[in-house]
Amino acid sequence: MADDVTIRIIGSLLEIDSVDWASLSGTARAGPDYNPFLSLGFLSSLEDSGSACAETGWMPHHLVLEESGRMIGAVPCYLKSHSQGEYVFDHSWADAYQRAGGRYYPKLQATIPFTPATGPRLLVRNGEDVSRVQGLLAQGLRQVTTELGLSSAHVTFAPETDVQALEQNGFLHRTDQQFHFINRGYANHDAFLSELSSAKRKNLRKERRVALENSVTIDWLTGKDLTEDIWDQFFHFYMDTGSRKWGRPYLTRQFYSLIGERMAEDILLVIAKRAGRCIAGAINFIGADALYGRHWGCVEDHPFLHFEVCYHQAIDYALAHGLGRVEAGAQGEHKLARGYEPVTTHSAHFIAHPGLRRAVSAYLDEERREVAEIGAYLDGHTPFRKADPQQDQGGEADE
Repeated sequence: MADDVTIRIIGSLLEIDSVDWASLSGTARAGPDYNPFLSLGFLSSLEDSGSACAETGWMPHHLVLEESGRMIGAVPCYLKSHSQGEYVFDHSWADAYQRAGGRYYPKLQATIPFTPATGPRLLVRNGEDVSRVQGLLAQGLRQVTTELGLSSAHVTFAPETDVQALEQNGFLHRTDQQFHFINRGYANHDAFLSELSSAKRKNLRKERRVALENSVTIDWLTGKDLTEDIWDQFFHFYMDTGSRKWGRPYLTRQFYSLIGERMAEDILLVIAKRAGRCIAGAINFIGADALYGRHWGCVEDHPFLHFEVCYHQAIDYALAHGLGRVEAGAQGEHKLARGYEPVTTHSAHFIAHPGLRRAVSAYLDEERREVAEIGAYLDGHTPFRKADPQQDQGGEADE
């Protein structure tokens, strides 16, 4: 790097001025590209609540790029002592390297902890040369990995523009699949349903009706509605479901209080009630043009309630507020039948050891081909009506 350009590592977001952070791509609430997970409110809440810290294996190790003493870019980064909470799996790489006598951990992880949502990772200050700064940040990630003697650096759920800059600096490209709802200008949920085949349309209407049987009602909570009592109840859902699903949930109770204080207007909590009692809920985060579904929990089981609270209500909200898409988290081919479409996600990986790098590169070449083939197959099995109008005739009438 040039003499007046430096990479600095900081161990806490408290070391960054909030105005400086808000000048970076995707971080400012008023910006057209706002991603709530890049906000200082979200990232600092993870750190301050003890959810992402050294004790949980997520040691903050953020990279700040400065030119003549002025911040021009940054990368949210963590030193990881394990591979949990990332949603891009490299356990087999770690096992292979450690069996060969190498030390895979700690590694450098450029991501948003516990959050499988695509967003900028190479953050560029507004007004700077994007290509130049992205290239410098990619070089900085590689330099820090080498100087610290780390096995690898991983940039996950990154946009393709970030990946291109990283590939130019020796990172390996990886792909995976998610399912997103795309708003094609639908006036409401019925307008969206009208684009589906008659059988799928009938099934979804029945599913939504059954989910709300037994006097189940749905509330949308945001802003001042997010009281400590509501967070207590939602955290109970999260702990109950998370303990059965993951073993040890990642987020602390304090995390919810902090995001309630710092970014309540960017949160949508979908709550299901029965007989006046909260029985289930899903948390979503609101971006400039997207609703991001994260996790859910329940204390009562009702048919299709998970689909209603997590997927159908998210679509309703996005349509009501003119958002362009809903990103409903990692994996889940069951989302396809509910109008969510396959979307390719991207990550980039720098592997320091030449032998491990060659093995991972060969693996990723094959994996990318498989992801592309699966994506093409899934594209042909969405619930939307086909071009031939005859294919949507003769079915049962909608109920």
